[in-house]
Amino acid sequence: MRRRATGVELLLAVLFVLLVVGAATRLGRHETARIVADPVRTPGVLNPDVTQETIGSTICRRGWTRTIRPPVEYTNALKLRQMKEYGETGPPSAYQEDHLISLELGGHPTDPRNLWPEPYPRAREVDAIENELNAEVCDGTLTLAEAQQRESALKHRDG
Repeated sequence: MRRRATGVELLLAVLFVLLVVGAATRLGRHETARIVADPVRTPGVLNPDVTQETIGSTICRRGWTRTIRPPVEYTNALKLRQMKEYGETGPPSAYQEDHLISLELGGHPTDPRNLWPEPYPRAREVDAIENELNAEVCDGTLTLAEAQQRESALKHRDG
């Protein structure tokens, strides 16, 4: 005669399966530690075309950053070089070559002193902050210089 599993045994079996699935999922992911931008290597460089007086025709104009964004070939090559300089050994796909002063806040598009390898998922989190700062500049809540200082401090302090 076959014995039926008790409720406790079933619960333990389900918990075991969940633990195995969770461990397998984590093993397949590469998580990169947060790094901060080095103020010597990546101090941040401003785009001379973006000033408080020109924000209406530059950073506050919809689609403007697409007109100045550097080609992926340029940023991918720079990312590989800068990952070595920063001592990062993870896969390049785990990083975004990010502008210290974002294009949305008047950062220089191609100067290597304004770009650095920022790990995911932090890069996505910071993108949202950059968009919020841009909105505050464009609605007059913050000056361009204040937003740039906040962004620089954030990336040099928290990554």
